[in-house]
Amino acid sequence: MLNSTKQPAPAAARARRSQMRWTIVAFSALGLTIAYLDRAALSVALPFISEDFHISPAVQGVLLSSFFWTYALFQVPSGWLLDKFGPRVIYPIAVGWWSLWTALTAFATGVTSLIVFRLGLGIGEAPVQPANIKVVSTWFPRRERAFASSLFDMGQQIGSALSIPLVTWIAVFAGWRWTFVVIGAVGLLWIVGWLAIYRAPQNHRRVNAEELAYIRSDQAEMVRHSGEPVRWSDLLRDNQTWALMLGYVFRSLAGAFFLTWYPTYLLDERGFTEAEFGMVGALPAVIAIGSTVLGGIVSDRMLASGLSPNIARKVPIISGLVLSACIGFSPFVESNVVLMVILTVSSAAHSFAGAAILSLPAEVSPSPERVGSLAGFQNFGSQVGNLISPIAIGLFLTVSGGSYLWPLVFAAVSCLLSAAIYGFWVRIKPVEQADEQELAGTPQNGES
Repeated sequence: MLNSTKQPAPAAARARRSQMRWTIVAFSALGLTIAYLDRAALSVALPFISEDFHISPAVQGVLLSSFFWTYALFQVPSGWLLDKFGPRVIYPIAVGWWSLWTALTAFATGVTSLIVFRLGLGIGEAPVQPANIKVVSTWFPRRERAFASSLFDMGQQIGSALSIPLVTWIAVFAGWRWTFVVIGAVGLLWIVGWLAIYRAPQNHRRVNAEELAYIRSDQAEMVRHSGEPVRWSDLLRDNQTWALMLGYVFRSLAGAFFLTWYPTYLLDERGFTEAEFGMVGALPAVIAIGSTVLGGIVSDRMLASGLSPNIARKVPIISGLVLSACIGFSPFVESNVVLMVILTVSSAAHSFAGAAILSLPAEVSPSPERVGSLAGFQNFGSQVGNLISPIAIGLFLTVSGGSYLWPLVFAAVSCLLSAAIYGFWVRIKPVEQADEQELAGTPQNGES
């Protein structure tokens, strides 16, 4: 294992180092932005679509959830494909596939066809987060991974924020069907850029020897040096894999509200006009952009200060999730101004935890060759939560006569349960390093 304490490089060496890794992560962020723009479009357009197809709240919940059925199912295979063929090949195929199904949504004739198109979208978007995690683990040293993860994770907030004014504007002036045609075409442009710019660091002509050495400078700390490659069965037998999955399940049970029922809540329950929603509805997602980056900076700064990865990664996660539980106060406030403050704080705190969570697969993976697979397992947990949440909220609304009290309390409790899992169950160390000392209950320092 390399010593994580390194002397600062001379000024001349720093000046010579190329910075291609930041361009790569910017393209990853753009890919995630397009993915979230595509998936959030239905939520924003749903009030318009429901008028045309007369969809009940319970059926709306099933419709909003349907994307996550295939999205969750294809997470683990996506991780395997990324480990085998790499992001250069799999990522653009995925973007092309989901862009096609987004555009096809414009031809929906009812609930059944909408669900079919959402299932196709879910298959295409399944590789996006494992691909971004794989890219960061390949292109960044450990001490920059949380910040780099926060940069690509901004894509989900940017995409969600853009979807509200963009989809609303197109739906009002051109009809909801045109929103899916326009948004579906955007992904095709991204594919051209990705194929032109992405290579592995060692094969990239714009990466010089100094940057390549910097990228690899502390990656050796997480490389398994002996034994056979870890199989999926090994990962599934390790309780840390399950901890990462279940922690993300409960986090997504809360976060999915903003991806699915949030527009309907403001328009139908709180009485926002379409114009008001178009102006202020994006605030939680916009503020969450900065919060995502801040969470990554805080986590990496804590790691750089000498704190163990177990602390540096978990403190932003736990504090963010606990604060995000303030969403549970939303049903008890009458002022829409106060409501938007609460929802914005909850969304921002939820995003503050995101970067550190996304860095965890690289932290606990037994080898770089398994980061994509472990990320697939983790993101599978995320999509289980995303799948359950809109259906559960739809059922809550049906049983309670349209009240959002229980859905929002449900989201708050989910945040707290997720924080507890990350706090008491997740232990950041490679899976194959579980030993007799750990089984005996001896405290560990969390170092990989």
